[in-house]
Amino acid sequence: QVQLVESGGGTAQAGGSLRLSCAASGKLSARNVMGWYRQAPGKQREVVAVITIYGATTYGDSMKGRFNISKDNAKNTVYVQINSLKPEDTAGYYCLADRSLVDGGSLYASWGQGTQVTVSS
Repeated sequence: QVQLVESGGGTAQAGGSLRLSCAASGKLSARNVMGWYRQAPGKQREVVAVITIYGATTYGDSMKGRFNISKDNAKNTVYVQINSLKPEDTAGYYCLADRSLVDGGSLYASWGQGTQVTVSS
């Protein structure tokens, strides 16, 4: 069992920045991939960014440039920095821990409860 706890969401002004954190605990062996997805109202969940245990990163096509994923292995925590916030970044952001890199998460994926980001113009 893997527990994921997200934090760092909230309301921010367009043009600002936020850093989301996801602390993982529990049975983390074989959780080779961690990352972030987001889902806005009325839209499908989309990948923000993922990072492997080796530090390789993958970003969603529309996320490149303003999003930066990083991890602290000692703390079992993954972060995503969002810069130059836009109103369209408003969404629930969900942390993922998975065995492998599978679009949308595999059957073995663990998900956090999510943290809301709201960007005002």
